[in-house]
Amino acid sequence: MEVASETREAAIARLQPFAERARGFSGWKFGVDARHLGPPLPWNYEDHIRGFARGVASVLDMGTGGGERLAESRDALPPSVVATEGWSVNAPVAHERLAPLGVDVVYASEEVLPFTTNAFDLIINRHASIDPVEVDRVLRPGGAFVTQQVGRGNWGELAPHFPRMHDFGDELGRYSQGFRDLGFNVTVHQHFERVAVPSLGDFVYMLSVANWTIPDFDVERDIDALLALERDCLSDEGFVVTEERYLLTARKPAY
Repeated sequence: MEVASETREAAIARLQPFAERARGFSGWKFGVDARHLGPPLPWNYEDHIRGFARGVASVLDMGTGGGERLAESRDALPPSVVATEGWSVNAPVAHERLAPLGVDVVYASEEVLPFTTNAFDLIINRHASIDPVEVDRVLRPGGAFVTQQVGRGNWGELAPHFPRMHDFGDELGRYSQGFRDLGFNVTVHQHFERVAVPSLGDFVYMLSVANWTIPDFDVERDIDALLALERDCLSDEGFVVTEERYLLTARKPAY
């Protein structure tokens, strides 16, 4: 699809409202209608959690966001479920959603978990940070840790246009090796997928929500890079980028 010619000022005016809308974001669902252009994830995170939850007595959900995903799986989990959330905006959102479901929400960082040693049978984590040593501390012997994460190759189309795009490094390698060093049995699945969002504006909204992706992202300052990105990624399918996800499961030795 050919990108229509427009002035920089007109492009800024077109895209700025999407960035402004992101300022009111809470929870952890973009709400953008992204279409899969290939096979979707070969796993279902919620179904995976349900499988590991059979027979366990206690569950910790690290970085629950607004509690959306945990609420969807609550019926398959035991009575004793605790969630953490480290973003002050999301913690009360999660509490409001999860308290009626019998889930305590603790405002805390994922790197320093405010729980006693061997407190949980199952720990789950969807797109939140991880310290394998801290997970090991609060997970009971024989327990399992399950996480879905965004991979290093996510939105790789941005890199040529945004040299300052944040690179978290090989987190998959660090996490998996960290658990193996602690004696865990680790399995990993990776998936790359092309997805189409309706427009560059919708992607600007996503970038503005995920504001760690491009440090100090600003529509006006970055307009030339954004328009170059649009020329590269806009097609008849929409604005197309690559997403990477991986699923890591780590089982702690029973000793």
